[in-house]
Amino acid sequence: MNTRSKKPAVLAAVIGLLWISLALPAFADVKDYEFQLVQSEMKKGAGAIVAVRLVNKKTGKTVPDAVIFAKRIDMAPEGMEDMQESLEPLPAAEPGVYRFKTDLSMAGRWQLSLGAKVQGENGTIESKLVLKVRP
Repeated sequence: MNTRSKKPAVLAAVIGLLWISLALPAFADVKDYEFQLVQSEMKKGAGAIVAVRLVNKKTGKTVPDAVIFAKRIDMAPEGMEDMQESLEPLPAAEPGVYRFKTDLSMAGRWQLSLGAKVQGENGTIESKLVLKVRP
């Protein structure tokens, strides 16, 4: 094979590799996701709705259909880890936003701890968010 006949083969190989690389999905890492509080401050009371959005940090887009398997809300930031309340999952109001009903029985800082899985990703997204509760 001379140099002249190699050029089309090399060009075809490069085009093929480019096509394959564009066809493959871009895989993210669980470190590329984060939960964000929709409201970082709320009023004390029963039946409070705490909402978080799950965001892909690389794209800035919310991530729907994550499976939240661990959830807890307590007053750990105030040194009262034993002061916890139940969290009841609620239906999503919009894609990528996850809502929970709880009783915020005391003013102060509350910590919302979440563990989640995103479809197609290995590993667990873990997050601890601090919510300020006012009287």
